[in-house]
Amino acid sequence: MYANVLNIAAAKTTSRYVKKDKLLESTLEKAGRKLTELRIQKGYKSHETFAFDYDLPRAQYWRLEKGKVNFTIKTLIKVLSIHKLTVEEFFAGIDAHDNGSAIKSSTTKTSD
Repeated sequence: MYANVLNIAAAKTTSRYVKKDKLLESTLEKAGRKLTELRIQKGYKSHETFAFDYDLPRAQYWRLEKGKVNFTIKTLIKVLSIHKLTVEEFFAGIDAHDNGSAIKSSTTKTSD
Protein backbone atom coordinates (compact mmCIF):
# COMPACT_ATOMS: atom_id res chain seq x y z
CA MET A 1 0.00 0.00 0.00
CA TYR A 2 2.86 2.40 0.84
CA ALA A 3 4.31 1.73 -2.64
CA ASN A 4 0.98 2.72 -4.23
CA VAL A 5 0.95 6.00 -2.30
CA LEU A 6 4.50 6.72 -3.51
CA ASN A 7 3.54 5.88 -7.09
CA ILE A 8 0.55 8.23 -6.96
CA ALA A 9 2.67 11.02 -5.44
CA ALA A 10 5.36 10.48 -8.09
CA ALA A 11 2.75 10.59 -10.88
CA LYS A 12 1.32 13.87 -9.55
CA THR A 13 4.79 15.39 -9.25
CA THR A 14 5.73 14.25 -12.76
CA SER A 15 2.46 15.67 -14.12
CA ARG A 16 3.20 19.02 -12.44
CA TYR A 17 6.70 19.14 -13.96
CA VAL A 18 5.40 18.20 -17.41
CA LYS A 19 2.90 21.08 -17.25
CA LYS A 20 5.64 23.49 -16.14
CA ASP A 21 7.95 22.24 -18.91
CA LYS A 22 5.24 22.74 -21.52
CA LEU A 23 4.54 26.23 -20.21
CA LEU A 24 8.26 27.05 -20.34
CA GLU A 25 8.59 25.64 -23.87
CA SER A 26 5.54 27.57 -25.01
CA THR A 27 6.81 30.82 -23.50
CA LEU A 28 10.27 30.36 -25.04
CA GLU A 29 8.72 29.71 -28.46
CA LYS A 30 6.57 32.83 -28.19
CA ALA A 31 9.54 34.92 -27.07
CA GLY A 32 11.48 33.53 -30.02
CA ARG A 33 8.70 34.40 -32.45
CA LYS A 34 8.60 37.91 -31.01
CA LEU A 35 12.38 38.27 -31.47
CA THR A 36 11.97 37.11 -35.07
CA GLU A 37 9.20 39.66 -35.66
CA LEU A 38 11.31 42.43 -34.11
CA ARG A 39 14.29 41.49 -36.30
CA ILE A 40 12.14 41.55 -39.43
CA GLN A 41 10.63 44.91 -38.40
CA LYS A 42 14.19 46.20 -38.17
CA GLY A 43 14.64 45.23 -41.84
CA TYR A 44 16.65 42.02 -41.45
CA LYS A 45 15.53 38.96 -43.40
CA SER A 46 18.34 36.79 -42.04
CA HIS A 47 19.06 36.01 -38.41
CA GLU A 48 22.70 35.53 -39.41
CA THR A 49 23.08 39.05 -40.79
CA PHE A 50 21.32 40.52 -37.77
CA ALA A 51 23.53 38.58 -35.36
CA PHE A 52 26.68 39.52 -37.27
CA ASP A 53 25.78 43.22 -37.41
CA TYR A 54 25.12 43.33 -33.66
CA ASP A 55 28.03 41.12 -32.61
CA LEU A 56 25.86 38.26 -31.34
CA PRO A 57 26.83 34.59 -31.68
CA ARG A 58 24.85 33.48 -34.76
CA ALA A 59 24.03 29.96 -33.58
CA GLN A 60 22.94 31.20 -30.16
CA TYR A 61 20.75 33.91 -31.69
CA TRP A 62 19.14 31.35 -34.01
CA ARG A 63 18.33 29.16 -30.99
CA LEU A 64 16.79 32.18 -29.22
CA GLU A 65 14.52 32.89 -32.18
CA LYS A 66 13.51 29.24 -32.44
CA GLY A 67 12.76 29.00 -28.71
CA LYS A 68 15.33 26.22 -28.39
CA VAL A 69 17.30 27.69 -25.50
CA ASN A 70 16.46 29.00 -22.06
CA PHE A 71 18.24 32.33 -22.40
CA THR A 72 19.79 34.29 -19.55
CA ILE A 73 18.62 37.71 -18.44
CA LYS A 74 21.97 39.09 -19.61
CA THR A 75 21.43 37.76 -23.13
CA LEU A 76 17.83 38.95 -23.21
CA ILE A 77 18.76 42.47 -22.08
CA LYS A 78 21.55 42.63 -24.68
CA VAL A 79 19.15 41.67 -27.49
CA LEU A 80 16.37 43.93 -26.21
CA SER A 81 18.74 46.90 -26.02
CA ILE A 82 19.24 46.53 -29.77
CA HIS A 83 15.49 46.96 -30.20
CA LYS A 84 15.35 49.70 -27.55
CA LEU A 85 12.91 47.68 -25.44
CA THR A 86 12.75 46.96 -21.74
CA VAL A 87 12.09 43.48 -20.40
CA GLU A 88 8.64 44.67 -19.32
CA GLU A 89 7.82 46.00 -22.80
CA PHE A 90 9.01 42.79 -24.41
CA PHE A 91 6.92 40.50 -22.23
CA ALA A 92 3.88 42.80 -22.11
CA GLY A 93 2.59 41.34 -25.36
CA ILE A 94 3.37 37.71 -24.60
CA ASP A 95 0.72 35.59 -22.90
CA ALA A 96 2.21 32.26 -21.83
CA HIS A 97 -1.21 30.58 -21.92
CA ASP A 98 -2.18 31.71 -25.43
CA ASN A 99 -1.22 29.86 -28.61
CA GLY A 100 -1.60 32.83 -30.95
CA SER A 101 0.79 35.40 -32.32
CA ALA A 102 3.84 36.33 -30.30
CA ILE A 103 2.93 40.01 -30.29
CA LYS A 104 -0.44 40.97 -28.87
CA SER A 105 -2.15 44.19 -29.78
CA SER A 106 -2.20 46.64 -26.92
CA THR A 107 -5.42 48.10 -28.26
CA THR A 108 -7.48 44.91 -27.88
CA LYS A 109 -10.82 45.73 -26.29
CA THR A 110 -12.34 43.56 -23.64
CA SER A 111 -16.07 43.26 -23.19
CA ASP A 112 -17.48 44.39 -19.87
